[in-house]
Amino acid sequence: MNLWLWIFISAGLTAAVILLSVKIYLLKRSSREIRNKLAEIISTDTNMLIDISSSDKDMKSLASALNVQLKILREEQIRFRQGDIELKTAVTNISHDLRTPLTAIRGYLDMLEKEELPEQTRRYLNIISGRTEAMKQLTKELLKYSAAVSDETKLNMEEITVNDVLEESISAFYAVLTNRGIVPEINICEERVRRTLNKTALSRIFSNIISNAVRYSSGDLKITLSPDGSILFENTAEQLDEITVGRLFDRFYTVETADKTTGIGLSIAKTLTEAIGGHISAKLDINTLKIKLMF
Repeated sequence: MNLWLWIFISAGLTAAVILLSVKIYLLKRSSREIRNKLAEIISTDTNMLIDISSSDKDMKSLASALNVQLKILREEQIRFRQGDIELKTAVTNISHDLRTPLTAIRGYLDMLEKEELPEQTRRYLNIISGRTEAMKQLTKELLKYSAAVSDETKLNMEEITVNDVLEESISAFYAVLTNRGIVPEINICEERVRRTLNKTALSRIFSNIISNAVRYSSGDLKITLSPDGSILFENTAEQLDEITVGRLFDRFYTVETADKTTGIGLSIAKTLTEAIGGHISAKLDINTLKIKLMF
């Protein structure tokens, strides 16, 4: 009797273990289905929903809850994109609208500067003139930024030689560098660094970084292109600190608020670098600003 009891108990336990193993297997399969489909939906940005083969009510409930959150996320993304488009359009329109009155103000200021004016009045006039120039620069840079962020999804990629584009960009700044008394140290590798990039975007990235170096350099500039595709721009920048360097790529951030610049050049460089699949970073090393590009 005891033998049969033990056989019965063993059979029951075996059946329970088998059922539990099957249950665990099905749950794991369902979790993998949910994980894979969620990753696919997010990466492809489609309107698909998570659908699993399991009939387990808890797993189906989990999939249903995730689908609700996916719908909410999709709606938020649509609102964000629409708002982003509207903001870019508004910035562009405002920038265009500001140019006409600023041009008129600049014209009247030019006429006033030719008049015989008291010293105090001329001082006020110089302040107004400086602020007007700052506003003109702001509208130009806002237009540049709007164009950069609007065109980043339309960049045509082609195989180019990074060496050539970098040399062309440096040559374009020769006169500016000379006027600032900067003799750049150029180290471009002999190997031809070929990458699939957008040439216009890459040229603009280089130009914005060199322009920033011209503005803030204490009199030096070192540019290095390595065979691995990394480009390093180095210049002494005594007015910078770690906090400032950490914000260099922020939109509209400028080192000196009195400067006639919004600091948008490096933000555009960052936007374009990421748009063509590159990486850009900045760090301060004993008063030397180092901006590194990697493609």
